[in-house]
Amino acid sequence: MSSREESKTRSPSRLSWWRLIFTIAVIGAAVFVILQQPLRLGLDLQGGTQVVLEAEDTADVTVDAEVTARTLEVLRRRVDALGVSEPTLQVSGDRRIIVELPGVDDPEQALDAIGRTAQLTFHPVVESVPAGSVEGDGQLVLPGDPGEDLVLGPTAVSGDQVVSAGPLFDGQGSGQWVVTINFDPDGGEAWTDLTAEAACAPAGSPERRVAIVLDSQVISSPGVALDVPCDVGITGGSTIITGGFTEQEATDLSLLIRAGALPVPVTVIQQSTVGPSLGESAIQASIEAAIIGAGLTILYMIAFYRFMGVAAALSLIAYAGISYAVLAALGATLTLPGVAGFVLAVGMAVDANVLVYERAKEEHRAGLGVFDSITAGFKRAATAIADSNITTLLAALLLIFFASGAVRGFGVTLSVGVVVSLFSALIVTRTVLELMTLTPRLESSPRVMGLTTGGRLNDWIELSRPNWLGNWKRWLIVSAVLVAVALSGVFISGVAFGVEFQGGELREFSSDQPFELDEVRAALADQGLNEAVIQETGDGTVIVRTTAIDEAAEAALGETMQDLGENVEQVRSEFVGPTLGNELRSRALIALGIALLVQLIYLAIRFRWTIATAAVVSMAHDILILIGLFAWFDKTFDGVFLAALLTVIGYSVNDSVVIFDRIREERAKRPEEPIEVIANDACLHTIPRTINTGLGAIMILVSLFVLGGDTLADFALALLIGILVGTYSSVFTAAPLAIAMEKRWPAPPPETSTDASDRRRQRRNSSV
Repeated sequence: MSSREESKTRSPSRLSWWRLIFTIAVIGAAVFVILQQPLRLGLDLQGGTQVVLEAEDTADVTVDAEVTARTLEVLRRRVDALGVSEPTLQVSGDRRIIVELPGVDDPEQALDAIGRTAQLTFHPVVESVPAGSVEGDGQLVLPGDPGEDLVLGPTAVSGDQVVSAGPLFDGQGSGQWVVTINFDPDGGEAWTDLTAEAACAPAGSPERRVAIVLDSQVISSPGVALDVPCDVGITGGSTIITGGFTEQEATDLSLLIRAGALPVPVTVIQQSTVGPSLGESAIQASIEAAIIGAGLTILYMIAFYRFMGVAAALSLIAYAGISYAVLAALGATLTLPGVAGFVLAVGMAVDANVLVYERAKEEHRAGLGVFDSITAGFKRAATAIADSNITTLLAALLLIFFASGAVRGFGVTLSVGVVVSLFSALIVTRTVLELMTLTPRLESSPRVMGLTTGGRLNDWIELSRPNWLGNWKRWLIVSAVLVAVALSGVFISGVAFGVEFQGGELREFSSDQPFELDEVRAALADQGLNEAVIQETGDGTVIVRTTAIDEAAEAALGETMQDLGENVEQVRSEFVGPTLGNELRSRALIALGIALLVQLIYLAIRFRWTIATAAVVSMAHDILILIGLFAWFDKTFDGVFLAALLTVIGYSVNDSVVIFDRIREERAKRPEEPIEVIANDACLHTIPRTINTGLGAIMILVSLFVLGGDTLADFALALLIGILVGTYSSVFTAAPLAIAMEKRWPAPPPETSTDASDRRRQRRNSSV
């Protein structure tokens, strides 16, 4: 019986009901979340609350640049602990700190949590006296319970010795919210000594109590339990703070303790609402560009893959909706780096469909029917899809755990995108295709389904078989020259870092009539200040952040603002530090380093260490070329470029893994053939996938570059460069590197079944 006759007699039971039900359930849940919960947008897309804090001198500490920097990092940890995603913190002048919080519902609560000094100490209670009856006289006297003052001994344990803290509902004991604290070894020992001495005092006496003091206020002074032995104390290095807390109070106190104490007190100088830094028209244009680009991608997929393209289009729509719902449910804040992660995940979702379809077309050319070709296509493409997505997911998860700020936001969005793209490609697409093949006309029409498209290209590949990698050494030389030429731009043109990386100057202008922000951006761009960050802080007031400029440029800026407003006045002008501070940059670099190492290990396990090294070196090649070209183009290295750079890293590895997966497959079939022949054939076989995946991403990015405005043009340009260079390097850098390393360190010959039987026989004989 022919494959077509088999198709006609196939039973509808071949439909996977669990996949269908799972797909409907997930899409239904996503629709429910979308209708119930909007997605939070970041400062660059929506704006938020801006708070200006000023550090104050104390009797022991005079505020200077170092103290302000330490205060900034503690505030950053507190904001992260509040759950505010993608905040912006920036030093302003000598002692001020600008904190911008997107999507904060209660700014007053946030201010109360981040602005407290949080000096936490633990003291022995020396005596309890009536309130106001003791002046102190060198001793620390603080109010305790109503009507009493506590005379306290020296600090026994400090907040610096706390490792972790968290809220806990004490359902077994007090029935109230408490705060659990874990000390470091020194703190645990000091806590044991403190409670050991207190346990020797009689029950009910003040000396049996331990005072827990936060910012010179006794928040709790519990007595040591009667079952704690004298001179033994509470061991284990942990304790519980009670104080009649509400859940919110326990949560806030926990984050203060975890984040550490501010070196000096801070006061609120100004609080206002700020608009998006990207500009409303730029955001609107970007949305329109993304819709147009995605629409062109979908139309291309349908035109090339026909009904399989329709399935891919429905899968991409499901991907977008499910990703939105997951991010909204997680409470994530979407910013431009997050959008970059989303773009990369869209590309991977398209790539997964293309990989399956190209494999299905190969199976159909080998003689299988429609349904069997599609089923085999999913099976044959599974390893490439899994390896490329897992390497990207590993990197994204490590960025979440080890990085912070915009880099962490990229990791969150990318992680969600990768998981959802796998679901949409392997579950949704397959379910739609199975439903299509239940229709006899589609199941018996390979041409209508799209299994016969691209035949001329495939015939040309099979007949001509161009030997691209025959002279693989030449391509390595070409790649090295490209890197050298690109990097020479760094030394010749230099690198222009944006405000996020090096800081600059902040100027605030007020006008009797509101500024048109798009006019301000265009005018400053004409002045050469393309990197300026412009935000509206109220009617007629804008903030302009730029890198350091000379007096002539400053005068020109003032004149420009005068022309754009009415009775314009410069309210303030001061130095601001980088929003991506040293700690943030260090954590990002550490996260990237760990991510690359983990990717290297994973690829070494899945392939070989030679293949893994080739993939990572090829990725470095792409990054260096992108950096060099941006230097040649005199582009600014800012947060937008950082988002693009992270995207290129993910795309580069993904592209190389697809090539290496085909090399691995071909090598298993033809173990005796030279590696360069196998690698060349593998690259040729992936040409349709490379073209279709690349076009899908390029359509979106070209639309963004042309229609997205000046603000996002650099972002789109960087991604376009990255995709083109990444596509080139996968074939002409990664593959030649793999050939060179495999020739230098060849893999052991594959084991035959006879070899394995002989070895098992030897083991049995040796054990007898």
